[in-house]
Amino acid sequence: MAETKREVERKYEATGETRLPDLTRVPGVSAVVDRGVVELDAVYYDTPDLRLAADALTLRRRTGGEDEGWHLKFPVASGIRDEIRAPLADTLPGELAGLLRSRTRDAKVVPVVRLRSARDVRHLVDAKGGLLAELSVDTVRAERLLGGAPGRAPGGAFGGAEAAWTEIEVELADAEGDTDAEAGTDAGTALLDAVEKRFKKAGIRPSASASKLARALAETETETAPHAPVTTPAPGPDPAPGTAGHAVLAYVREQVDAIVALDPAVRRDLPDAVHQLRVACRRLRSALRSYRKVLDRDVTEPVGAELKWLAGELGAARDQEVLTERLRGRIDALPRALRLGPVRGRLRSWAAVRARGGRRRTLAALDSARYLALLDTLDELLADPPLRKAAARDARAVLARAVLKDHARLAARVDRALALDPGQDRDLALHAARKAAKRARYAAEAAAPALGKPARRLAKRVKSVQSLLGEHQDGVVAREALRELATQAHAAGESAFTWGLLHGREDAEAAAGERDLPAAWARAAAPEIRAALTR
Repeated sequence: MAETKREVERKYEATGETRLPDLTRVPGVSAVVDRGVVELDAVYYDTPDLRLAADALTLRRRTGGEDEGWHLKFPVASGIRDEIRAPLADTLPGELAGLLRSRTRDAKVVPVVRLRSARDVRHLVDAKGGLLAELSVDTVRAERLLGGAPGRAPGGAFGGAEAAWTEIEVELADAEGDTDAEAGTDAGTALLDAVEKRFKKAGIRPSASASKLARALAETETETAPHAPVTTPAPGPDPAPGTAGHAVLAYVREQVDAIVALDPAVRRDLPDAVHQLRVACRRLRSALRSYRKVLDRDVTEPVGAELKWLAGELGAARDQEVLTERLRGRIDALPRALRLGPVRGRLRSWAAVRARGGRRRTLAALDSARYLALLDTLDELLADPPLRKAAARDARAVLARAVLKDHARLAARVDRALALDPGQDRDLALHAARKAAKRARYAAEAAAPALGKPARRLAKRVKSVQSLLGEHQDGVVAREALRELATQAHAAGESAFTWGLLHGREDAEAAAGERDLPAAWARAAAPEIRAALTR
């Protein structure tokens, strides 16, 4: 089984003549304990066209040291990475291969660099002997095993180019097992800052390279080395800045990049990852539909259909997560006297069964050939975009018309819903309006770089309408779930009182939301908001 370690470290340039300053003068550091020298031998893997390196990911198989095995590192922030570790094996473990799939697709990972390091380790400890940080002076020898860099001319394998350097690493000791994005801040950052201050006084400067692999690739690259074939489509030239095509493609590229980057986060079951991936799919699909004057719909509609499929597969897990959180919160808010029977236990078991099914469905989608084909299609779309005549026109005019068209579509759906009497037909109409609100909001957000404040203001107001409509739809789904839970409770001989009570409260909240909708819509539909887009 793979395990995760949050790595918070800083790197510094050094030579064989570099002398470390007295780090016991760093606040909190009582002693520097010499732990000896460890010999490390690591082979770094990537696709032949270095897709992992392009996204600052590193994959290695390392022997030597206490953590030998396979290591996959994802950047989190400057100086912070998540390291996924798997036991030492001859071949890449399947769990790590899955985390790379959105980037590697059908390409095999191959050895690209070998690093052999003599690591001189010291521990910075506090007054009680507790480990604060590990400092290592690494004498590194790098050998290029495969030539090539993104954008170079194609060719074959190349080996033998070498480089050597010395560097210093200081890594916090308290980050292991912590995958909170804020790990390593506060006290940990203060310690690293204090060490860096001592280093600067001693003439030791931060490394110019973010990682050993990045430095090895840079220093072993040669103009005469043949290069590995590039297997992903090379991006074509962008339309001119200021044109509608340039603006739309920039937004499309942003969402495609988000889908690729969020895939491993979903596989790792990180908080909110499924939701964010689903949103990226919806934003991209919305952009392809809203900007049909820019991108040919004959090409983009099949792509949109596949994005809808993927969002639907992801939705099973996300929708269940939202629903469970909502019902749990409702139960917790009730006075104890109104919680009759094992309501928490029944909700927990009911949700667990549904969550397992949703998780399996999500992972099955990400492991499918259909999903990989979608990713390849998105690459091809960006490499050779199906631009129409409007793509060459001024972005402001083209994008403003598209946003106003989506806004008018939303207006028609809201008006229709509000004209209906409360009940199932209105619920369905409000759900349709919610979908239109998302599309109008995403269209405005995509246009914001070109249209500026008016588009951002419209997006914000439409988001308020979307939130009201979303809360209403969540209530519709919650009432259906509460009826199911009440039926199960009754069949098991339990009281159904609490479930009925919660159903009534959901009804009341839905009615309140419907009363608030006209005012929220009036703000989003204000003539001056729409007029500002075309000025």
